[in-house]
Amino acid sequence: MTVQTITPQEAHDRLAAGAVLVDIRERDEHARERIPGARHHALSRLDAAPLDAADVVIFHCRSGNRTAVNAARLKAAAPGAEVHILEGGIEAWRDAGLPTLKDATQPIEIMRQVQIVAGSLVVAGVMLGALVHPGLHVVAAFVGAGLVFAGATGNCAMARILGFAPWNRRTAPSVTA
Repeated sequence: MTVQTITPQEAHDRLAAGAVLVDIRERDEHARERIPGARHHALSRLDAAPLDAADVVIFHCRSGNRTAVNAARLKAAAPGAEVHILEGGIEAWRDAGLPTLKDATQPIEIMRQVQIVAGSLVVAGVMLGALVHPGLHVVAAFVGAGLVFAGATGNCAMARILGFAPWNRRTAPSVTA
């Protein structure tokens, strides 16, 4: 049985009738912006802890892609429940004019930080290689190799290092009721 997607308005109506909304994004994403009343259960930890029993469960992510790709896994995480995916994720929810809770004091998502730092290092390496010494192109090559490694293995050293930055140590509680 496939998992059906539902629109933000349909999800809103089902939540009013008692459905449970589950945010599968990572903790840093959830801390920055979330749908009021959504439970947080990160996809990366989905197998570690089962979901509470509920009659209707609606899963959401940022854009709907993570939930769509992992639909079978999400269905298995809520046995016996009627499972749905929020079409378009929190972005579609917000675009539909439905409320979200934002905490601008929280840092931007760690993967966006990685993109900013990696992109800056590549640009710096290319510019320094062109203007100072060609050997400095190795900076861009090193960052590129790191990104390939991260994509192939799922382990991003830069994300781990950025995780220790002081601004990334504060996050909202991982469960929001």
